[in-house]
Amino acid sequence: MSKNKIYIVITCVIIVLVILFVSGQIFKGKSGESTDGPTYQVKRGPLTISFVESGTIKARDQIIIKNEVEGRTSIISLIPEGIRVKKGDLLVELDASSLEDQKIDQEIRVQNAEASYIGLKENLAVVENQAKSDVDLATLKYEFAKQDMDKYIQGEYPYQLDKADAEITLAKQELVQATETLQWSNQLFKEKYISQTELQKDELAEKKKALDVQLAQKSKELLAEYTYKRDLAQLKSDVSQAEMALERTQRKARADVIQAQADLKAKEAEFLRQKDKLQKIEDQIKKTKIYAPADGLAIYATSARRGGFRSSVEPLDEGREVREREELIYLPIGNLSKAEITIHESNLEKTQIGLPAIITVDALLGNTFYGTVEQIAPLPDAQSMWMNPDLKVYNSEIYIDGNNEILRTGMSCQAEIIIQQYKDAIYVPMQAVIRVGKEPTVFVQAGDSSEPRKVKTGLDNNKMIHILDGLDEGDVVLLNPPLKSAALSSENHNNLNEPPSAEELQQKISERLNNIKETDKPSDKPEDSKERKRRFENLYPEKREEMRKRFEQMSPEEREKIRKERQDRAK
Repeated sequence: MSKNKIYIVITCVIIVLVILFVSGQIFKGKSGESTDGPTYQVKRGPLTISFVESGTIKARDQIIIKNEVEGRTSIISLIPEGIRVKKGDLLVELDASSLEDQKIDQEIRVQNAEASYIGLKENLAVVENQAKSDVDLATLKYEFAKQDMDKYIQGEYPYQLDKADAEITLAKQELVQATETLQWSNQLFKEKYISQTELQKDELAEKKKALDVQLAQKSKELLAEYTYKRDLAQLKSDVSQAEMALERTQRKARADVIQAQADLKAKEAEFLRQKDKLQKIEDQIKKTKIYAPADGLAIYATSARRGGFRSSVEPLDEGREVREREELIYLPIGNLSKAEITIHESNLEKTQIGLPAIITVDALLGNTFYGTVEQIAPLPDAQSMWMNPDLKVYNSEIYIDGNNEILRTGMSCQAEIIIQQYKDAIYVPMQAVIRVGKEPTVFVQAGDSSEPRKVKTGLDNNKMIHILDGLDEGDVVLLNPPLKSAALSSENHNNLNEPPSAEELQQKISERLNNIKETDKPSDKPEDSKERKRRFENLYPEKREEMRKRFEQMSPEEREKIRKERQDRAK
């Protein structure tokens, strides 16, 4: 056969194949979706719903040795990691040189404060003694002033009155005698028995006695009208002044004593404060040597921490600086172990306390351990959020069953948390299920085409998803369903739906709340009440106490509103 004939035959074959391919494509386009691509035959059999998280092995019962020295200090000596220690063995010795210098300075301050305190204590005794002396003296002056006034009123003044009366009486008697003498002198002068001079002398004597009577009477009047009043006023003033002086002295004495006591108290407080500082420095010096509180295996805290940002911490070693409250050594005191893991927020709703877990340790190949989820943090890990705001993980603990001496703190592990196990379940790969609108949908192979089919799904294990309804064993589904169909349906769905009214929105909310309370839900979708109970159990005691206080602070109207809402949900 010639070369031209061969080329003609080849060309005809190619044309026929192209025509057949085009016609097949047209036929497929008219009959349904293309089935090109990988498929999966639906199976029925056992299905385990679980997820795997990485973590670190730690002792369940362990003593955490922390640095209790304030500020930052350096490690002088450190016990080798991984050796067994006895109670009282020296684990860590920190640098105490600066504390020793502070101790010497503080001892000097304590001595100065003690000397000042003793001086003020003696000064208080002197002030109290002086105050008592001043008060006693002022009291004595006050008593003397009152006695002087009483003495004058009851003694001196009556005596002066009696003396004035006596002087008046005596002056009158002398005047009578002088008058009688003058009469006799006049008679004798008339009879020429006495001289004129003698008569004048008697007259003068009689006038003098008369003046003495007047003077005595005037003296009594002055005593009663002026001297008595003046002396009484003066004495009363002396009593008042003495009384006020006594009050001033008492007040001043109290003030001096109180001031001395205050100074002593302040100096005593200063002395005690300086002593407390010295005691604190001495305690800090003692804390620079950390001893084992019990027998156990010494493990560095830096070796037992998880990966991530914390792994960048400098390993514990001599010469390294450590801060206050930093964890230094873990001292396990038993063989009970736990796995500390972080649960991603996508798996949080599936997880609850009490779920079983299978733990495998990277360093112990071929060994499998079993455990139980015991703690789930109510809030995401702040450290992870700080490093990556889009990453939300929750710190959790899995208690490993039995005493496992081969498990060591710090070992890396993988924990598979078993959420649910089905002995007979229908399942498909997760990529086979897409959402068309709001309904989960798979594309089932029908001859040379595929057709969409709505299904009811349950839980998934990140690989396979449980099909509750819509598929049968043996059905073939597409593993790469046409995503444009889901996008188009979602777009049409969004365009057709108008925003619901307030009444429709309230009705939907009511229906949703009622549906949550239904008891015939699938086993792999827990009820809302159980979910709330689980979350409440997972709360820390501080969070529970906060919720209780918040409830107590509610007004009666707010409590009644919450109670009615709960009753409506229960209907």
